[in-house]
Amino acid sequence: MSEPVRCPWPGLHDPMYQRYHDTEWGVPVTDDRRLLEKLILEGFQSGLSWLTILKKREAFRAAFDGFDAERVARFGKADITRLLADAGIVRSRAKIEAAIGNAQAYLTLRETTTLASFLWAFVPDGPEINRHARHGDVPASTPVSIAMAKALKSRGFKFVGPTTAYAFMQSVGMVNDHLISCHRHAACAEFQRVMSRDLV
Repeated sequence: MSEPVRCPWPGLHDPMYQRYHDTEWGVPVTDDRRLLEKLILEGFQSGLSWLTILKKREAFRAAFDGFDAERVARFGKADITRLLADAGIVRSRAKIEAAIGNAQAYLTLRETTTLASFLWAFVPDGPEINRHARHGDVPASTPVSIAMAKALKSRGFKFVGPTTAYAFMQSVGMVNDHLISCHRHAACAEFQRVMSRDLV
């Protein structure tokens, strides 16, 4: 059985990366906990490859109590020491402290709105379905991701620059940046069109 045509970034030899591309990337996400997890992990990915984070994702989930915001927000010095000693995750003090701070910022945000409502408001007409022919045509950031990053920072979130925000938008289906030749472009576009109808 021949391999389906994919975007080039998952490569040819890593089943985990291919599975992520084929089942998660570009599929709309509206669950607050999943959005917070992805936002935090995108922050940890800064300066690294997403595959590095993906391979450590289960260790991150264990280390951060399943990304339960109320628990993570209460992490203190002992937890930071524990996390810095955990070889299963990325041991960056700045990123660990940002993750804890982001859980706290999330809880503050939840006093007035959901994270899903806050983030999806940046694409009020629904996900943007792009039609890129080459990987080089895909932008690293957009005016929308710049605005999202600025808004998140104003709410106390960290490690959420425009490039990180755009990678987040791609992964949670706010934009469809699968190449038009990729077997997932049409499938994700259909998920996104359904979501656009639900937003009307």
